[in-house]
Formats: sequence, structure tokens, C-alpha cells
Amino acid sequence: MADLPVRTADRAMGPEVAVHVAERLRALADPLRLRMLSAIATSASGEVAAGQLASITDVTQPTVSHHLKLLKDAGVLVSERRATSVFYRIAPGVENAVILLLDAFAPTASAQGTASAVANLDAHGLDPLLHADTIIERIGARLTERFADLNAEMVTRTLRESYAALVRTARVTRYLPVLAERFAGQRLEDIRRTQNAAGSVTRKPQVLFVCVANAGRSQLAAALLERYAGSDVVVRSAGSMPAEDIHATVRPVLAGILGPHTDPPFPKPLTDDAVRAADVVITMGCGDVCPVLPGIRYEDWAVGDPALASPEGVHAIRDDIDRRVRQLAAQLLHHPVPADLPPIRQNRRTT
Repeated sequence: MADLPVRTADRAMGPEVAVHVAERLRALADPLRLRMLSAIATSASGEVAAGQLASITDVTQPTVSHHLKLLKDAGVLVSERRATSVFYRIAPGVENAVILLLDAFAPTASAQGTASAVANLDAHGLDPLLHADTIIERIGARLTERFADLNAEMVTRTLRESYAALVRTARVTRYLPVLAERFAGQRLEDIRRTQNAAGSVTRKPQVLFVCVANAGRSQLAAALLERYAGSDVVVRSAGSMPAEDIHATVRPVLAGILGPHTDPPFPKPLTDDAVRAADVVITMGCGDVCPVLPGIRYEDWAVGDPALASPEGVHAIRDDIDRRVRQLAAQLLHHPVPADLPPIRQNRRTT
């Protein structure tokens, strides 16, 4: 018996299935929800607390909760409350679909963002995503010469990792070659510091400030400590899930601390290099977890989140952080520090 022809209608999904799929696609069709979903999908633990997503997305907690509920109602996310936090992860059965969706469309978005910024690149004059190998080769030659005491292969590997991290997490493309060189140089300095730790008894103290997005609290703390301590303390900052840029309400406050002649700050991912090189690691009241290593002093400062604050609130948070930083600086420098900011030192920012 001959096979019956398959009608086009028979190959199409049924109307009930189509409604179900359309509801899920509508839940995904929002830039904010896609950003939160990508943060969850790329998290090393496979889950993210709602509070962390508020810092990443630069919106209020109620807004985040509303969008998370829509994703949960659509069957894209599931949640679990632990203590005072609610953690979200991708729902079982849709993980592959979500990852395929993000991988398929995110490169297009990145390329479009880069195309609009090509004209603003520095002297490299190359698209940082399309010509990454060429750019890394040029930067690598400079870093290999600068860090001649370190293994050349390790220098190149650190640069590639730093470049990839900024593309993947911070998504800074406008001056990506310059930022990648700064970030890799900082990491290599930390690696050198760790390698030379055994033979050095007079090295400067190093402090690492950590928050989720590295776009507000940790940047303010780092800038204030730089202002008070100058070159007497090595200052770093990082984020467990770095944002695309410094929070808009924080930028003018940072500018007032740093002055006009310093390199502008940018969010950077937390690395083991920075933790191992630090003498003091301070998390900024946002639940971040750093590797606990012997010989390192750990503190957690419960301060407000400027991402959710008004301009007046940001200044109040800055004042709270300022009091804590002055106490820390006095402990590290073994002398009191000014009750207010000292004159701006003309030093390059490396945090």
C-alpha cells in the first residue's frame, strides 16, 4: 500500500502547542528579561539571587521581581527560597532551548554594538571582536616585554582570558583593546606579587573590594582608598557578575573623588589572581563569596546599593563607605587620615 501524502497542516504544530510556545516567547521578548536570563544561564552555579539581578540590571527590586515572575509563570525559570534570599535557575527541560537561543542571537547583538563603536577605537583601528587575534598579538608583545620576568606563554594566556572576560561579561567594546591591556596588566602584577610574596617583607598592603556588578559600591570604596592612601596601598576592585558600565548615578560621585586626570573606571570580573594577591578582601554587603585563603583578612561591609538609590541616596552611601575606608586606611597606614578628602593626587587609576 502506497504511503499517504503528508499534508502541510499535519506537519505544523497544533494550536494548543502553538499557544504554549507563543506565551514563552512573549515572556522572553523583553531586553531586561533576556539580560537576567543570560546572567542566570552563564552563572557558574546555575542560579542567581534576585538581589544580585537587581544590581546587574540597574532597576529596583520590585521591578526585578515582576520580570522574574513573568519568566517563572511562563515555565522558563524556577525559584527556591533559602534563608532571606530567593534563587532563580532555568526550569528543568528548557535549559538546552534557552542556551541555544542565547548563543544564536547574542553574537549578532555584540557585533551590532561593536559596529557602532569602531570609529571610537584607539590607535589599533580594528574591530575588537572580528580582529581579536591581531589585537591580542600587538598587546601581548608589549605585555611580554613589560613582564619579562614572567613566563611569556602565561602572559599571553592571561591576556586572552582577560580579553574574553571583558567581551563576555562586561561587554565593553568601545575601547576594548585598551581596557583588556589594563585588566591583563593588573592581573599580571597580581601574579607577580603572589610569586614574589615569599621573598618580600616590605611590600605594600593590597586591598580588594568586591561587589556583584563592580559598578557602584566597590568602585566608590576603591576610589576613596586610592584618594586617601595614594601609592602606599595597592587597590583593586572586581565584581562577581560585572555590569556593562558604572551605574549612571555613581559616575559623577566617582568623578568628584578621582578628578579629571585619572583613567576612567570600568567593571571587571573577579579573578583568583586578585584574591591571592590581596592582604585584605572586602565584600560590600551583597552576598558575594570569595575563595577563602590563609593569610588574607576578610570583611563584609553592609552598605546600601547605589544602583537602587536616588542621587541623594548615592551621596549618603558614599559617606557611609567613606567612614569605613578612612578607618581601614588608618589601620593600613598606621596613622590617622583626614576627616575629608585630601587634594587629588595625579596618579593613574588601576583598580
